[in-house]
Amino acid sequence: MPDFPLSQTRRTLPIALLRAREAVMERFRPMLRAIDMTEAQWRVLRVVQEIPGIEPTRLAEQAVILAPSLTRILKTLESRGLVTVERLAEDRRRTQVRLAPGGEKLLREASRESAAIYAAIERELGREDMAALIDKLDILLTRLEGPDKTSGD
Repeated sequence: MPDFPLSQTRRTLPIALLRAREAVMERFRPMLRAIDMTEAQWRVLRVVQEIPGIEPTRLAEQAVILAPSLTRILKTLESRGLVTVERLAEDRRRTQVRLAPGGEKLLREASRESAAIYAAIERELGREDMAALIDKLDILLTRLEGPDKTSGD
């Protein structure tokens, strides 16, 4: 037995966040399987949709993906005709990622089901509680990351 008291794992922040993530993602996984998409690929597509022409470093940060994984994901998405990876004209060393027509089509088709799943979760939790939870998580991130990590997005 350790010399310091430990909380029950169920009441620790890391475990609570992981359990909540799993409960939420369990709702989305059937949709993702139906469109042959991994969770990470979906996150990448969603970020590219929100920020057209995003550079890979920022894309990895926004999609919460490690750079080596992003490289593999982009190759897969590009081979499926969902994104394009282009060199910048002004600096050929840098690249940007954009949705390809196939990615736009896939997101358009999947967006109804994704929105319906999100709305069902919001109905179960309640709109105000959902907003409050997201606000609290934003506060947690801001405080733990500190002022140097805040991107302003």
